[in-house]
Amino acid sequence: MNAACIVGALVLAAASADGKVDWLVTRVETPASVEQPSARELVLTNGLVRRTFRIVPNAATIDYENLSAGVSVLRGVKPEAIIEIDGTRFEVGGLNGQPDYAYLDPAWLDAMTSAPDAFQFIGYEAGTPEARYAWQPKRHAPETPWPPKGISLRLDFAPPERASQYAGIVVSVHYELYEGMPVLCKWVTVRNGSARAVIVNTLETEILAVTEHQKDRLHVESDYAFCGVNTTHWGPDAEYLTQVDYTYQSPVLMTSTYPLGPGVEIAPGGAFASFRTYELLHDSDDRERRGLARRRMMRALAPQATENPILMHVRNSDSESIRRAVDQCAEVGFEMIIVTFWSGFDIESEDPEYIARIKADAEYAHAKGVELGGYTLTCASRDVGPENNCINPDTGEPGSKFGQSACLASAWSDGYFDRVFRFVDATALDVIETDGPYHGDVCASTAHAHHRGLEDSQVAQWRRYAEFCRECRARGVYIHSPDNYYLCGSNKCAMGYRETNWSLPRERQTLIARQNIYDGTFEKTPSMGWMFVPLVEYHGGGAEATLEPLSEHLDAYEWHLANNFGAGVQACYRGPRLYDTDETKALVKKWVDFYKRHRAILDSDIIHVRRADGRRADGLLHVNPWLDEKGLAMVYNPTPEAVSTDLELPLYYTGLAESAQIAERDSAPTTYALDREYRVRVPLEMAPKSITWFTIK
Repeated sequence: MNAACIVGALVLAAASADGKVDWLVTRVETPASVEQPSARELVLTNGLVRRTFRIVPNAATIDYENLSAGVSVLRGVKPEAIIEIDGTRFEVGGLNGQPDYAYLDPAWLDAMTSAPDAFQFIGYEAGTPEARYAWQPKRHAPETPWPPKGISLRLDFAPPERASQYAGIVVSVHYELYEGMPVLCKWVTVRNGSARAVIVNTLETEILAVTEHQKDRLHVESDYAFCGVNTTHWGPDAEYLTQVDYTYQSPVLMTSTYPLGPGVEIAPGGAFASFRTYELLHDSDDRERRGLARRRMMRALAPQATENPILMHVRNSDSESIRRAVDQCAEVGFEMIIVTFWSGFDIESEDPEYIARIKADAEYAHAKGVELGGYTLTCASRDVGPENNCINPDTGEPGSKFGQSACLASAWSDGYFDRVFRFVDATALDVIETDGPYHGDVCASTAHAHHRGLEDSQVAQWRRYAEFCRECRARGVYIHSPDNYYLCGSNKCAMGYRETNWSLPRERQTLIARQNIYDGTFEKTPSMGWMFVPLVEYHGGGAEATLEPLSEHLDAYEWHLANNFGAGVQACYRGPRLYDTDETKALVKKWVDFYKRHRAILDSDIIHVRRADGRRADGLLHVNPWLDEKGLAMVYNPTPEAVSTDLELPLYYTGLAESAQIAERDSAPTTYALDREYRVRVPLEMAPKSITWFTIK
C-alpha cells in the first residue's frame, strides 16, 4: 500500500531548529495580542499570523504575514471594506498612491494618502472573542475552549465630510485572531445613528491584493455557506498594471461579498452585522496537510460539530416502534434515535395528547440512556400557501429551485419556529433533523414580514435559520441538517453520497461508501458528516440492496458497521430494528464496543492511506498527537484474494518522532523505528474479504 504524501512535514520539522513549531503537531500557546508600536500603526498577531495596520491618515492593512511560512500574503493596500448605502458606493478606510501593485515597499507608505470620499478611521477597541452561540461539551465532544481563546479588534469609521447626510452612521470592521492556529475572522457592522433609515445595498467585507505565490495558500470561507453559496471571489485587480497577464485578468484580488444584496434597511438607532469571513493561512501545498488545517479550524470554531452520537433512524413513529428501537439501542450501545422522514412524526403538532405521548416516549428513552428526536420538513419543497411561498423573480409566481419552497422570511415562519420549539420544550426532545433549511432560495415578494423584496430575501432567510440554530444550541438540541450551517451552530451534514447508491447491490454500496468517507474526510472531521445504512429498502433496489432480514446478510451488515465505526463516522441506520437474532445483536455490539473502546482516536483526524477501488486493500489512519493512543489504522481487504504485503503508515501527525508501539487488533505491540520521513512498514496478512486494524502508541 502507498502511504499518503507528507509534503511540507520535513520542511517544518527542519524549521524547528530555528525555533518554529508545527501547530498541527505541537500546541502553540503564544497569546494573541493587539499592539500599537507607534502612533501610526497597529499590529494583530498570535505568533503564527501577523496583520499590520497603518492608522494615519486612514486605517488600512499594510502587511499580512504567514509567520509559519515566513512570507507576506499581500502585494498592495486596499480598503478594509466597501459599502454601498442608498445607491452610493463608499470605500471604508484604505490608502491611495501606491506606485506599483506588484509589491508593497514600506518606504512608499508615508507618501500615501486617504481618499477624501472614503469613510475615515476614528478609533479602535481591543477585546476578546465572544461566543456566537451557547455551547457546552456534551455527547463525548472533547473539552474545547468556547469561545475560542484569542483577541478581537474593532476599527471604527465615520462618513467623509461630503456625505454629511450620513452623519451619525458608524461602520465598524471587526477582526478576531485565535490562539494556536493561523486563522483570522473578519466581519462588518453598521450602526445607524442618523435620523433616517438607510439601505445597505451591497457590502464587501474583505478586499485583499494577494501575491501570486500566496493565492493558493489562502483558504477563505464564511458562515454564509448554504447550498454551495460562495462569498469568496477571486478576480482581476485593475490597479495591478505590471502583472504578466496581457489583459490584466490575473485572479489575484480576493473579495468576500454577498452574492445578492444584502439590501437590508437599517432604521434610526438600528444596526446590521454581516456574515463572518474566516481566513486560514496555509504553510504547504500538500492536500493532506491543508485538510488537517481546515479540520483543526472547524474543531475550534464549530466545536458542537465534534459531538458524535451513535444514532438510529427509526422509520415508524408509533410508541411501540419507538420503544422497541429504544430497547435495542440500549442493548447494543446506540445513543440517539431520530424518528425519520416518512414515519408520520409531527414536530409541529399542537395536539395535547400527541405531545404527551411523545413526552412519555422521550422519558422512556432517557431512562435507558438514549436521546430522542425527530424529523421536520423545514421549508424546501414545502407549499404553505401563495402568500407565504417563495416568489420566483423570473416569473413573479410561487416557485423556487426545488419546485416550491416556503419563504423563511415570511410570517408563516414565525408560527413554524414557535410550534417546533414549543413541541421540543414540552417533550424534552434532544435532536431535530431538519430537511431543507432553504437551500439559498431567493424571494421576490414585497409583502413578507421579514424582508423588503428580492434584494434582501436571501440574507433574511439565512438569518432566520441561523437564529433557529442558535436557539437549538441554547437548548442543547442536536441539529442533523442537510446543509452547511456548522459555523452557525448546526452539528452534522452529509459526509457526501448519492442517495440512490443505497439501492445498489450490497457489496457495491459498502465499497462506494468507503470511497465517499475517504473523499469527504479531506474536508470534514469524522463527526461532521453522516453516512447511511439501508436496513430496509431505500430508493428501490429490491432484495439484493436490502439488509433485512438482517440475520441473512451478516457479512454485508458487518462491512457497513466496520466502514462507519472504523472511520469514526456515524451513519443513519434506517429501519425498524438494529438486530433480529442474538447473532445479529452480537455483531452490532461488537462494532459499537470497538468504537467506544477507541472513541477518542476514531473521532480524531484522518490521514488518507489508500482509497478503496476493489482491487487491493485500502485504509485510513486516525492520528492525534495529544492522546496516549496516537494512531489507529483501519485496513479493508474487499478482494477474494489473501493479502500478504507491508503496510506503510505515515506517522508524522501522530507526533511520534523516533519509534512507535504498534499492535494488530488485541495482539502484543511491536516496536518500530520511524524512518527519516516518519514512516513505518508493518507486515500485513489478511484473509479474503476481511477487516483489521492497528493501534499506535
